[in-house]
Amino acid sequence: MKKLQKEIVLGNFQSILSESGSWKMGGFPLPDGSFHEFREPEAVVIVRKDELYVRVNPFTKSHPSVQFLDNAKHMYYSNDSIKVPEEGNISFTWKMRSRPIGTTPNDLYDGFVSVNLLDFSTGAALDFFAGDDQYASVYAVLPFPGVHVPETGKTRYFCIFKEETAFYQREWNEYQISYNRRDDEVRFLVNGVEVRRESNVPIKFNEFTVALGLMTEKDISPNGSTSLHGQGIIGEWTPIKIIVENE
Repeated sequence: MKKLQKEIVLGNFQSILSESGSWKMGGFPLPDGSFHEFREPEAVVIVRKDELYVRVNPFTKSHPSVQFLDNAKHMYYSNDSIKVPEEGNISFTWKMRSRPIGTTPNDLYDGFVSVNLLDFSTGAALDFFAGDDQYASVYAVLPFPGVHVPETGKTRYFCIFKEETAFYQREWNEYQISYNRRDDEVRFLVNGVEVRRESNVPIKFNEFTVALGLMTEKDISPNGSTSLHGQGIIGEWTPIKIIVENE
């Protein structure tokens, strides 16, 4: 059967400061009525040639008890979510560069640049993290604040990281995440090469908010956050090309 294809380019970084265009600051409402915003107060933001550059040095944001709120230091969300086709495939392709500053050698999770595809209707997250000498693909269903995660009769919450070193360190690399809702399959590609495939995805993803992040991923201790020790990072992104195929 012939596929109907639609292309969306998610860029327009020139409007990123106003939050009135394609992007807004990320964050989550908290049970006490406050809002935890992923904004580093001393972030330097540059947009040129429709590429986004953000430098934070050092990281200062943290949270003492909620892991995801501690992880994301500075993050933008797409203002519009991208609908997943009922019968077909959706793919997200972009280039990204990560240049950590003062992070611990051989520790990706001490500071990295990310693109996160977040389905706030299910808790699903499909991500790429890029650090200094490693990157990781991420496949997860998470208990985001205020999000109801469907019951599947299987492991309800999970986050599976897969670390790799075969990429251009501290340089531009092309990343792609592809999801087929009918086939319950996710594919991850780097520089045109498939590096991971997840089959039998237990829930149906409905829509994705695209997030661009500067992050850490350090386990919270009984005494609170462990994610800050004076490190920082420079992250750069191109616009994201989204291909929607309905079969």
